[in-house]
Amino acid sequence: MTAAAPRDGYTQIRFTLEKGVGCITLNRPDRLNSFTETMHAELARALDTLEAEPGLRGLVLTGAGRGFCAGQDLGERKPADDGSRRDLGEGLEKRYRPLIMRLRALPVPVVCVMNGVAAGAGASLVLACDVVFAVESARFIQAFSKIGLLPDAGGTWFLPRLVGSARAMGAALFGEAVSAAQAESWGLIWRVVPDAALADTLADVTATLAAGPTRAYAATKAALHASSGNTLAQQFDLECSLQRQLGQTGDYLEGMRAFAEKRPPAFTGT
Repeated sequence: MTAAAPRDGYTQIRFTLEKGVGCITLNRPDRLNSFTETMHAELARALDTLEAEPGLRGLVLTGAGRGFCAGQDLGERKPADDGSRRDLGEGLEKRYRPLIMRLRALPVPVVCVMNGVAAGAGASLVLACDVVFAVESARFIQAFSKIGLLPDAGGTWFLPRLVGSARAMGAALFGEAVSAAQAESWGLIWRVVPDAALADTLADVTATLAAGPTRAYAATKAALHASSGNTLAQQFDLECSLQRQLGQTGDYLEGMRAFAEKRPPAFTGT
């Protein structure tokens, strides 16, 4: 599979968009891809492009080097020389909240292929994705308590919903690393893959999104995310509405024809 050419104008991420699938690689490997204001601005610009893409079919997130994302670059949060206190909520409101909310609202699957450690807000970024693959050496670390803070960037919302309150509380309070295998057994991620399979996994995920039933994927994402706030009756209403729409799509007709003809479907995303 030929690699897509990265788009110009990015210094702390790599961004490609090919066959309707965006790929964002966090690209500060010397700093374990920790967040800076520049990285946030580049991520926002990439999301602008994706949101405006009429043929969008998916987004894949990964990292360069040995880590996925170490969270906030603390070099940008050094205490002021005069001893004044920083408003840490301001950075959450201006940068992390828009990033996480936009990923959740993107009307296509967002798949993380986690190439290494994810700590702090980097772990929250992983959990904001719809599906997560992680290499065997990857780890999750909620290390906020080590510097006197609580998990943020949505971490306190994602964790208990994914693994339950007991595991979420333990991980948050004690800051112990959670291995990829442990994360899979907890239901925190979808699948662990060998470290040597990272490139193949990225290629397979990208190809699957590019060839999949895009509108069905989007409806599935919307329904599953809505379920935690809905009653069963409300969820049935949503399923009826979404299934009614999907029954009018070209991909549904193609899927039915392919099933009857005993061949793989050729979905077009319409």
